Amino acid sequence: MGNWNWDNIRLYVITGENYHPGRAMLDVIEQALQGGADIVQLRDKTADKDELLRKARSLKELTRHFGVPLIVNDYPDIAKLADADGVHLGQEDGGFAEARELLGPDKIVGVSTHSIGQALAAQEAGADYIGVGPVYPTGTKPGRQAVTTAYVREAAAGVRIPFFAIGGITPANAAEVLAAGAARLCAVSAIVGSDNPRRVCEAFKAQLTAAGEHGGAAVRRIQLNGAERTVAAATVEELVLQLGQQGKRLLVELDGAIVDRSVWPEAPIREGASVELIHFVGGG
Repeated sequence: MGNWNWDNIRLYVITGENYHPGRAMLDVIEQALQGGADIVQLRDKTADKDELLRKARSLKELTRHFGVPLIVNDYPDIAKLADADGVHLGQEDGGFAEARELLGPDKIVGVSTHSIGQALAAQEAGADYIGVGPVYPTGTKPGRQAVTTAYVREAAAGVRIPFFAIGGITPANAAEVLAAGAARLCAVSAIVGSDNPRRVCEAFKAQLTAAGEHGGAAVRRIQLNGAERTVAAATVEELVLQLGQQGKRLLVELDGAIVDRSVWPEAPIREGASVELIHFVGGG
């Protein structure tokens, strides 16, 4: 599994060019890396192997610059030719032993799982990490029934190797997944399909950091602009960052009182808090 420190690998981004027509894959992934993506997977179900190898080599140059691992979906041979850091296999792909033999002990081999039985089998086989999902319905896996956060809880209780919760996860529902015991998240459309992948990654990383620092205690339900939301934020500043609203002209009202921007880092967000975010547009 190489020399990667899995404690520092928490946000997994997967390519999905169908989610950003008109924008180059490398540009989108570079923005994600600038926002804090810790690991990248090349996933392309339609490209031929020559095209896939070209993309893998280009992505490897980019991820090497940022010091994060590159994983190739489905094809250990492409991973080896591109000097990628590993391969990811689905339940239908099989070939785990062959992938390990081809890539060697120092490369990463990850496996998708949809049940605790599959998770434990992958762990026993020697997988370096697993995907746990899809937690919610997702266009990336059409027709696949969501496993819900119930499976996340099972994995958190019974799996020893790193796992990434995946499937329909966005900054809006990530807190629920973290509250179920996930310490790592994976996203496709929420990041690469966004107009601002960097900002979305920053929002995910803020939630991961807050949940890690507080042992999950920062996950709480609040009223946000009149709607109930689950968030992983201990302060107003963390909430604004997690919502991807940093850098915008905002007025924040917390439990009926205006919160000055200078005290956002200290203003606490408590269970049941009522928060209103008001945007200023234009002016003068």
